[in-house]
Amino acid sequence: MVSTTALNSVTSEQLVQGLTPDESARMLAALEFAGTAYGDKLCSSGQPAIDFAVGVAGTLAFLSTDIETRIAGLLFELTLLDTEQAAIIEPRFGQETNELVSGVRQLIRLRELTQNQNTGGIGRGRNAAQLAVAQVETLRKMLLAMASDMRVVLVRLASCVTTLRYFADIKLFNDMTCAYGRETLDLYAPLANRLGIWQLKWELEDLSFRFIEPETYKRIAKMLEEKRMMREGFVTNAIARLQSEMAAAGIQAEVFGRPKHIYSIWSKMKGKELDFTDLYDVRAFRVIVADVKTCYTVLGVVHNIWTPIPKEFDDYISRPKPNGYQSLHTVVTAEDGRPLEVQIRTQEMHSFAEYGVAAHWRYKESGGSNFSGQKYDEKIAWLRQLLAWKTDVADAVVGQEEQQREWVEKLKAAALDDRIFVLTPQARVIELPVGATPVDFAYHLHSDVGHRCRGARVDGVMVPLNTPLKNGQTCEIITAKGAPGTAGPSRDWLSDEYTVATRTRSKIRAWFHAIDMQETLSHGRAMVEKTLQREGKTAVNLEALANKLGFAKVDDLFLSVGKDEFSLRHIEQALHDSGEPAEPVDEVFLGKSKASSVEQGAKSGVLVVGTDGLMTQLAKCCKPAPPDGIVGFVTRGKGVSIHRATCKNFAEMRAKAPERVIVTEWGRAGSDTVYPVDIFILANDRQGLLRDISEIFSREKINVIGVNTQSAKGFARMTFTAEIGATAQLQKALSAITEVTGVQEARRA
Repeated sequence: MVSTTALNSVTSEQLVQGLTPDESARMLAALEFAGTAYGDKLCSSGQPAIDFAVGVAGTLAFLSTDIETRIAGLLFELTLLDTEQAAIIEPRFGQETNELVSGVRQLIRLRELTQNQNTGGIGRGRNAAQLAVAQVETLRKMLLAMASDMRVVLVRLASCVTTLRYFADIKLFNDMTCAYGRETLDLYAPLANRLGIWQLKWELEDLSFRFIEPETYKRIAKMLEEKRMMREGFVTNAIARLQSEMAAAGIQAEVFGRPKHIYSIWSKMKGKELDFTDLYDVRAFRVIVADVKTCYTVLGVVHNIWTPIPKEFDDYISRPKPNGYQSLHTVVTAEDGRPLEVQIRTQEMHSFAEYGVAAHWRYKESGGSNFSGQKYDEKIAWLRQLLAWKTDVADAVVGQEEQQREWVEKLKAAALDDRIFVLTPQARVIELPVGATPVDFAYHLHSDVGHRCRGARVDGVMVPLNTPLKNGQTCEIITAKGAPGTAGPSRDWLSDEYTVATRTRSKIRAWFHAIDMQETLSHGRAMVEKTLQREGKTAVNLEALANKLGFAKVDDLFLSVGKDEFSLRHIEQALHDSGEPAEPVDEVFLGKSKASSVEQGAKSGVLVVGTDGLMTQLAKCCKPAPPDGIVGFVTRGKGVSIHRATCKNFAEMRAKAPERVIVTEWGRAGSDTVYPVDIFILANDRQGLLRDISEIFSREKINVIGVNTQSAKGFARMTFTAEIGATAQLQKALSAITEVTGVQEARRA
């Protein structure tokens, strides 16, 4: 039999409220069975198990849940206290009830594994605190995802509030109740908030706060009680005055005070650094009207009666919250000079805020929402609609059983199914896409753990690396021994069989790319060193040689040679050229040079001051063209090399042999003489980029005789060798090139 204590606060009539006669009979039979099965057993909290079970079932009845949910709430504790009882749930109460009971047991196991992951630590560093908040957020989502039937979460919330009520009744204040309160405040109260179960949300917060900060709780409760009669009297008089004014204006409205919650008051006092007497919503009420037009009419009446505080007015009707919430919020100064808050909304807005898709937690919880998945929010909104609909149709007579079944099926399907949550051996929660494998899990932990992954244990059992993981499982990665970087992944892991996360595959590809680059680098190094040995130049400074050939680093030279993008012939030429560095002719595309180009022997038009008949040639390192300032350098056997005055190579040569510098200037050249110049372009790589740039050269009548392009990490680095008559022609072309889509930089090299 059920103890009389268990029914002191919850009656059998309350347990069957809203049920059909047949369902009521099933509920009472389950209650009778529970009374016998629980006997004198105690919960881990010390509460008599039957009292706890009836309390949970009573809370679920208050939420107007279906018969299976109420029975599951009544019996799940029995299966925790006596595992043998789990076998009789399905044959006696049906498969659906058994699945709900199993789901609650799974969430209880989650609590045991993650109870050390709350944010209750004091004095943590900022990063640690942020990580803890993120971990709790993941736990909230995991609770929802693990519950394939969302009614499981409702049972878990009901069990939490029942336990806290028991602690409050016996006035038990110790480390255990404080820890339970912290866990509830961090995890379950926000979860109730997100599901729109406001009654449980506020009670969970206030009860939790009572055990976490007992002295603060008592102080605020005392302040509320001391001012309660005065506050309630004032609000009653204010409501009466407003109703009188609205009646005179022919406005019909429902006006009622707002409940005061101690935790909410404390949060605002702390967050806004306000004194208790300065809180705006300690004295507050709501006005519910028929339509939007009346909302603004009532607002005018309120502002006519009391003086508004301009900075405290918010029009969420014309400018709704991002989540769709609508209401008028205003704070006015009452007759006694203290603030009074008034909220005005239509019945539709009120229902939307209380039960609909307006996720109230988005602007009530500190810090806002950082959720990345819209689908998650949509499913929470859908669940809240279902809960509201269940309340609306509970009293329907026609087709009630069919409506109940439809509601249950939709509620069962409302679970989140696009993500899974897996635990590390240290109970850290890892969020992964559905179908993720131990390989995905390993790479989520750390790239090096992924590279060295050689096996995995799931719930203590060795499994293949392509095994899909499930919600709530604990995964342990077995790594190869040795220093980081000594082991690597398998190319097989890039297949759908081993990995589903894009992030995982990107890390694997990056590893193989790095390996390929290293092999190319080694191959290029070997080819360059072989060339140096053949030329008898093994003592040459490789960095200087690379710079001479136009490379920033010697590794860039090795990579270019290893990829067959740079000919060894240019290295040989640079080794034998003592005048000026040889420019790489690393062309992918070569056009035909004009006969009038100085490259083809046309007169350059360069005059060597004070000397006639000297052979001159334009330096390939800086490719001067009129009207660049130029200087000459006398080489051994090749005449005078003409450089731009700003050429870095010339500066080095002048420092070593200033006596070989000679003054030069541009003279008169042929009208059609053209000079080769190098043009460097940096752009976002895309299809058609080379074509668009080539069209500009064609339009400006500039002949291109060489193109070198390299693409890496989404960028294209392009070097054009073009023939121009003067730099003015080049500047016009560069201006046009900078207007091409994706081009970030265009300049003369």
